[in-house]
Amino acid sequence: MSNAPLCQSIPMPSTTITLNSTENHDSLTIAPATDLALRGQIQVPGDKSISHRALMLGALAQGETRIQGLLLGEDPRSTAACFRAMGAEISELNTELVTVRGVGVGQLQEPVAVLDSGNSGTTMRLMLGLLASQPNRFFTVTGDASLRSRPMKRVIQPLQQMGAEIWSRSGGYAPLAVQGKLLKPIHFQSPIASAQVKSCILLAGLLAEGQTTVTEPALSRDHSERMLRAFGAKVTVDPETCSATVTGPSQLTGQTVIVPGDISSAAFWLVAGAIVPDSELLIENVGVNPTRTGILEALALMGANVQQENQRLVAGEPVADLRVRSSALKSCTIAGDLIPRLIDEIPILAVAATLAEGTTVIRDAAELRVKESDRLAVMATQLNRMGAKVTELPDGLEIVGGMPLTGTEVDSYTDHRIAMSLAIAALVASGQTVIHRAEAAAISYPDFTPTLQQVCVG
Repeated sequence: MSNAPLCQSIPMPSTTITLNSTENHDSLTIAPATDLALRGQIQVPGDKSISHRALMLGALAQGETRIQGLLLGEDPRSTAACFRAMGAEISELNTELVTVRGVGVGQLQEPVAVLDSGNSGTTMRLMLGLLASQPNRFFTVTGDASLRSRPMKRVIQPLQQMGAEIWSRSGGYAPLAVQGKLLKPIHFQSPIASAQVKSCILLAGLLAEGQTTVTEPALSRDHSERMLRAFGAKVTVDPETCSATVTGPSQLTGQTVIVPGDISSAAFWLVAGAIVPDSELLIENVGVNPTRTGILEALALMGANVQQENQRLVAGEPVADLRVRSSALKSCTIAGDLIPRLIDEIPILAVAATLAEGTTVIRDAAELRVKESDRLAVMATQLNRMGAKVTELPDGLEIVGGMPLTGTEVDSYTDHRIAMSLAIAALVASGQTVIHRAEAAAISYPDFTPTLQQVCVG
C-alpha cells in the first residue's frame, strides 16, 4: 500500500478544515476565519453507554431485541463482536434497526478464540461481570494497547468477593482469563462513583441467588438500572444512599430500545456554540438523563446560554433538543458530586474555561488519569501548547481564562475526547492548528469532522 497521503478537503468560504489521511494516522488541520460563526441543526450519534447496554442485554435476553439509533462507533462494534462470538445473533450494525436474538441469562457460549474489547473499557468491565457468572465456561479477554494499560482491579476485586475466578497480569491488567461459576450475592461499598463498576456487579448478580447491592459515594449514571428493569430484571434503587440492587436469579425478555443522542457528543457543540462569537446551534434528540446532565449544570455556572426545548420521554429515557447561543463565560469551580455526572465532558469543559473570565478549578477528577489517556495531563500539555495557562493538579486542573489561543501542532494521544476537544479549541485559536491522530474521534463520533465542516460559517 502506498504511503502517499490522501487528502479530503471541503473548503469553506474562509475557514478551512482539512483531513489528511496516511496509511496509519489522520491529521486534522483547522484554520478559522476571523469572522467564523457556527450555525445549524445537528443530530449527534446515539448514546454510547446505552448502545453498549442494549447490545449486551439483548444478547442475554430471551426472544428478539430491536435497537434503533445505535451508535456506529468502534466501541459498540467491539461489544457486538464479543457477544456474537458467545452465541448471540446480532444483525449488521446500523442506525435504523439492529436486531439481537439472545441466548438467555447464563447461557453465553464458551468462545473458541480470545474476546477482543478493542479500545472499549465499557465492553471489558461490564462483560467481566457476565463472564464470571457463566458456570463451567472459560473465557479469555483482551483489548488494544490502551485498554491493556487501564485498571481492571476495580471490577476484579468485587467479583472475587462474589466467588469469581479471574486471572490477570500483575496489577490487574488485561489480558484476563475467567473461569465462570455460580456467584454469591454481596453488598459492595464502591470507593468510587463508577457506572462501569456498578454495572459489572449488577450484571454478575443476575444469576446470584438473592440480592446483590452496590452503594456508591455519589450517584453515577443509571442506564444499567433503567434498562435492566425494562428487560424484566428485579432492580431497585435508593437515591438517598446511592444504592442499586438486583435480585437474582433474573431472566430477561427482548425489548425495543430507542437510543437517544449522546450528551457527551453534544457537549462539544454546546461548548463550541458558547465560545465562538455570533453562533447559534440546535442539537436535536439528546438524552438528558439526570445522571448525565452535569455538563449542563457546569455550563450554567459559567454563564452559557443553553436552553432545553421539546422535552419528552423516549423509551424511558428523558430527551430534549438543546439550543446554545454564544455568550461571555465566567470561571467557576467544578468538583464534588457534579464530577460523576460530567466525567467524560471535562476535556471540553477545560476548553471552555480557557475562554472564561477568571480562574476555573476542576477537582475530584483523578479518574481521568485512567481513561483512554491521562486526560488531565494531556489536556494541560496540549492547551498550554496553544497558549493557554493550565496547571495540572493531582485530581484536576486550574485554568486561567482569557489567554489568547494560537494555532500549533497538537496530539490526541489516540483519545477520542481529546481529539474533538482540541478541534473545538482550534476554532477560537489564531492561525492554523494541526491535530495529529485525529482518527481517534471515530471511537464515539465517526462523523465529527463532516459535522464540523457543516456548521462553520465564514
